[in-house]
Parts: sequence; structure tokens; C-alpha cells
Amino acid sequence: MTDRIRLDGKVALVTGAAGVIGRATIALLAARGARIVAVDRDAAALDQAMSTLPASAQALTLTADVTQEDQVANYVRATVDRCGRIDVFYNNAGIEGDITPIVRTSVDAFRRVLDVNVVGVFLGMKHVLPVMLQQRAGSIINTASIAGLIGSNDIVAYTASKHAVIGMTKTAALECGDSGVRVNCVCPGMIDSRMLSAIVEGRNPGTTPVPNDRVVERIPMRRLGRADEVASIVAFLASDDASYVSGSAYTVDGGRVAS
Repeated sequence: MTDRIRLDGKVALVTGAAGVIGRATIALLAARGARIVAVDRDAAALDQAMSTLPASAQALTLTADVTQEDQVANYVRATVDRCGRIDVFYNNAGIEGDITPIVRTSVDAFRRVLDVNVVGVFLGMKHVLPVMLQQRAGSIINTASIAGLIGSNDIVAYTASKHAVIGMTKTAALECGDSGVRVNCVCPGMIDSRMLSAIVEGRNPGTTPVPNDRVVERIPMRRLGRADEVASIVAFLASDDASYVSGSAYTVDGGRVAS
């Protein structure tokens, strides 16, 4: 059956494209007709992720650190130079940081997470928004987390950063108003990924592997989420089917926040 939600001809810029959710998202956006500009710090992993896409979808691959404004400006400029426009921006790069209680979290570790997860998201919007506002069209999707909606022990910096992402998303949506540019965010829950494994192992030192039932017992659907399930929400928000959706935070968490 043909997908009803199509992205034919749209240019999709994705940061953190070599991660689990990033890879799933560029694959789905490409399958739905988008041209992909993929950004990540890990050049080898990025090349591997892009190699799985059809040649028609591989617009550009760029290595960049999202915390450095000159590199963010460069990846935006390179996208416009190559593709002429940016229709979709999936502002996805992020890190979990140290898994420790507040009293054992160093200032440097705290700032590092905020630098990537907050400053990186801010810089992406700062440089992509002028392009979209001039076009009077575009969709920005930021990656937040259910940690931006509830408290989460042992990941204070990550939790603070994802609360900030939701706030920045809402502010950007208000500032864009009737410009034709929409800004939303996705809030993944416990997704089967390297990041989740790192958090679980950090909270349970010396217990390897952590029993799966302990991980999912607080999820009403009683399973971990998949990266492609997050990608599906991103694809919807990127599409014209979401034309009246802005300033929203979409949970993809198996009912975790509702419990």
C-alpha cells in the first residue's frame, strides 16, 4: 500500500543522523520521497547510515559539531547552496551525559550536556529559521524526551536540557506565528537504543544485563519503543498533513507519562 503521507521533493536536514533514531528517520523520510542532508560528528557512522538510502535521496553528508556556531552556520549554508531550500529540519543531535545523582554531578559534565542538547538545538533553529521564514514555509522538529515532561533520577543535566528543548520549541512556534513555519518536538520514552542502555546500566552498576522486565515494568504497553516509531511521528510533523500543528510536544512512550 502506498504511504498517504508523502514528502516528495522536500529537502530534509537531519542532525544526529548517525544515531539510532537519526538513522531510522532518514530512512523513513527518504522512503517517503525526501532528499536527505545528514549531519553528525561521526563521519564513518554517517557514511554508513547514508549508504543504505537510495541514491536519489542522498543530497549531502556533512560532519559538524552542533555546539559550534560556525559549523552550524556552515551546514545550513551548504544545504541551501546544494539544495536551494530547507523544507524540514529534524534538530535531533543529543547526548545523555553522566548517569549520577545531582550531588555527584560535576559542573563540567552538566554544562557539556546543556551545550549539546540546548545550545545545539538553539543554534540549529537560529540558523535554519531565517531560511524557512524567507521561504514562508518549513517544519522544524526538535528532539526532546519524556525527561522534559517529568523528573528523572540520576540524569539531572539531561532532564534539564529536555525541559529546555520543549520551552524553546514553544517559543519558536509563537515567534513564527502565521509565517508558514511550524515548530514542534517529539518526546521519546524508553526507546531500544544505545542511550537507553547507557542510562539503565548507569543506574544499575554491576548488574549486567539488567533484566528486561525491570526496564519495562513502568511502561503500560510493556515493551520498549522502536526508533522507527519515533521516526513515524517526525515524518508526520514534517508533512503537509500536520499543517495546523505547531508548538506541540508529541510523546512516543507507550503510555509512560500517562501512568
